Amino acid sequence: MCGICGVWDRTASDEAELRHHLSAMTATLAHRGPDDEGLFVEGTLGLGHRRLAIIDCSPTGHQPMASADGRYVVSANGELYNYVELGDELRRRGYRFRGTSDTEVLVAGFERWGVEKTLARATGMFALAVWDSVDQRLHLARDCFGEKPLYYTWAGDTFLFASELKALRAHPAFRATVDRGALALYFRHNCVPAPWSIYQGVSKLPPGTVLTVERDAGPRSPMEPLAFWSLAEVSESAQRERRRQPLENSVAELGTVLGQSVGLRMRSDVPVGAFLSGGLDSSLVVALMQEHSPSKVRTFTIAFEDAAFDEARHAAAVASHLGTEHAELVVTAADALDVIPLLPEMFDEPFADSSQIPQAVLARLTRRHVTVALSGDGGDELFAGYNRYRFAAQFWPPLRRVPLPVRRAAGAALGAVSASTWDALYDRLEPVVPKRLRVRMPGTKLHKAARVLPAVELDQMYRVLASHFDEPGRLVVGASEPPTVLTSPWRWPALGDPIERMLYLDTMTYLPDDILTKVDRATMAVNLETRLPFLDPAVAALAWRMPLEHKLHAGTGKWALRRLLERYVPAELVDRPKAGFGIPLGDWLRGPLRSWADELLSTGRIRRQGYLDAELVGRMWAEHRGGRRDWPYELWDVLVFQAWLEAWGQR
Repeated sequence: MCGICGVWDRTASDEAELRHHLSAMTATLAHRGPDDEGLFVEGTLGLGHRRLAIIDCSPTGHQPMASADGRYVVSANGELYNYVELGDELRRRGYRFRGTSDTEVLVAGFERWGVEKTLARATGMFALAVWDSVDQRLHLARDCFGEKPLYYTWAGDTFLFASELKALRAHPAFRATVDRGALALYFRHNCVPAPWSIYQGVSKLPPGTVLTVERDAGPRSPMEPLAFWSLAEVSESAQRERRRQPLENSVAELGTVLGQSVGLRMRSDVPVGAFLSGGLDSSLVVALMQEHSPSKVRTFTIAFEDAAFDEARHAAAVASHLGTEHAELVVTAADALDVIPLLPEMFDEPFADSSQIPQAVLARLTRRHVTVALSGDGGDELFAGYNRYRFAAQFWPPLRRVPLPVRRAAGAALGAVSASTWDALYDRLEPVVPKRLRVRMPGTKLHKAARVLPAVELDQMYRVLASHFDEPGRLVVGASEPPTVLTSPWRWPALGDPIERMLYLDTMTYLPDDILTKVDRATMAVNLETRLPFLDPAVAALAWRMPLEHKLHAGTGKWALRRLLERYVPAELVDRPKAGFGIPLGDWLRGPLRSWADELLSTGRIRRQGYLDAELVGRMWAEHRGGRRDWPYELWDVLVFQAWLEAWGQR
């Protein structure tokens, strides 16, 4: 796990100056790689690297690294998990390696097979730059699911790229101008979706693609990332290949493929552990790790004082059953609040998934003990774990038969009652509610239901659920939303079932833009590498080949995963309502965060900045502060942007 950056300055004539700028960019990424620094300069091109040593911690793993023939030079962030298998194949073809690093296997692959074919063979998480000194081309690539970030831009005639925006800002040619269209997308999704970024002219490389920059390219040259792996192709192919089979067959195949994925991600020359929430996905990952490990697996969780958000007891029960070496940290509100001032530096562009706070706290705890942690992220998107899939399958068909005016009236009635009031009412009724119908944060879920009741079609309902602000153009002054995957159905694969379309869109958008961004930034801020066994191309292909009813069965998601986990953990230890990685955000905004929020949400401040509708923000804040209506997540979006603007936006 590392940080990378680079400069291709066609006008540069002074190598010392080029190295100076490259070194300044590389220094901003020290948190991503505290173990080593490397620079490579050839003519007007420079590559920078910061290393977190995981595989082959010796100097033979130093980057940027050249191939044996000197043609290719790579600066890579991430890990190639199948480097042993690829290395053995290359040795049979006569290659000899100096060390044991996965990067050396990667550059040898480029030499043997070329860049695109090697990437197609690679199982791993990565964002990398490859300089081809013969063809004078620069290739940028990002892994299949987008676990590792990569930004790129033209600054005049200078091409820049980096793992994080702060490295781009360190180059004197870069000009930081907020993109109001991207800002509107941020307020819709609480993150800026690829290929957009918060700055005009700066793009995120989409997952599973490679971008090639030619020697004579310039800021007006057409440059289109090309896919070396496509989830659309995987999903369409899986539909054609899908055969009806017993659930037991799906579970057996899943155990084999997911077990292999876990085994690959346990390869390391430094200590490895796992996040354990006690939920289904993380419990299954830990169970498979323990099956592969001759010693006790180290697991980590955090406990909250607020029982409504605390899952530590579930994690402890699973850890005890599996026999892991378990560590738990009790987090107070003060501990979590201490993270908030660090968010602009940590996330580098506006990012407002509030679970970023417990994720950051958990990463700190884990890094005290290990350098690598496995996580269960990705299971929900591949195996239908979110409540919206259950809603679409069970409740949408009868609901759409209800006349639209009736649904609109019902939605207005549900939304008129604050979420906290619904929570209080539910607390009184919960003792008589059947266990299978119990939910976490009922008020929030009822407010979501209020927003989707007026939807005409299921695809429209999904877009509402994927939006924090339904009309962000009303909030962002002078903004027009640019197109995204969600608004471009002609780019979707031909999937007949609308639930499968939801699975595809979540994997293409919510997973990389929100979940993986959160995990990467929170863990890399403390030099912790996180590995995600569900995000293996073989696991994804299997998930898409499975019949939908093996994932979503009688209103229960991740059905095959549940059956597989029962081989290791009793169902009662993990069988409970789906829970997010949440915090009591609404209460904090009315309590310990109120003075901070008052300052950032000042009508005068927002009006002077000129990005947001100050009156609209003021009404929302007044309603939330007074308890008349709950706006915790929408206000968090505004607050995170305001804090980011103070730190970075005006530079």
